[in-house]
Amino acid sequence: MNNKNSASLLLLSSSRVGNTEYLEHALDMIDEHIELGGEQKEVLFIPYAGVTMSYDKYTEKVQSALSQKNIVVKGIHTFDDPISAINSASAIAIGGGNTFHLLSELYKHKLIDVIQERVGQGMKYIGWSAGSNVAGLSIRTTNDMPIIEPPSFNALGLINAQLNPHYTDFNPPGHNGETREERLQEFMAINPSTPIIGIVEGTALKVTNSTIKLIGEEDGFVFKAGAKAKVACNTVINDNL
Repeated sequence: MNNKNSASLLLLSSSRVGNTEYLEHALDMIDEHIELGGEQKEVLFIPYAGVTMSYDKYTEKVQSALSQKNIVVKGIHTFDDPISAINSASAIAIGGGNTFHLLSELYKHKLIDVIQERVGQGMKYIGWSAGSNVAGLSIRTTNDMPIIEPPSFNALGLINAQLNPHYTDFNPPGHNGETREERLQEFMAINPSTPIIGIVEGTALKVTNSTIKLIGEEDGFVFKAGAKAKVACNTVINDNL
């Protein structure tokens, strides 16, 4: 961790598992994570990873899913001052989509520093897919196409590792391109001391202060210095990093 003493993060691999409805598998995890109290809970949603869907539609989609837990979702794009919106929020959520576009917009709106500061003060952070990816040191282990060039690949650095949501080692028959694992091996060859956490579908990282726990029903993986280690679900994984 990068001195985020009060950090409280929920980093989901994906918004769906198999044929489940949008965020269905994560509703209890999200509800338990924010723990804001009261009959109504409010989350500030950052839809910047959305490219082919309008920010309004994206926010509505998330609101529809989270309404089952009586969570009110407000899109950051509806605020005149997004920095003030972050400063006033008790919880933020960052959705999936294109990680390069997401990070580019975070830089554009000058939100990197304020998110880091507020997370360090205890603001709840929820991310899935691209929204989880940007919580790591950089986005250099994303699966996405670089459709736009952000000012830097450096991300929020809320945990001291790279992240790879949607991790799978499946190699379909007839596929002649590099596998996910081969791509991560390339990263390790250049950055041998930097760990990568592979989060598989349906699982998440639950970060409390400096403790990182893999939650869900599937194991995950940590890659470092050319090696791949399996980490059991529902265990603290700090010692693997």
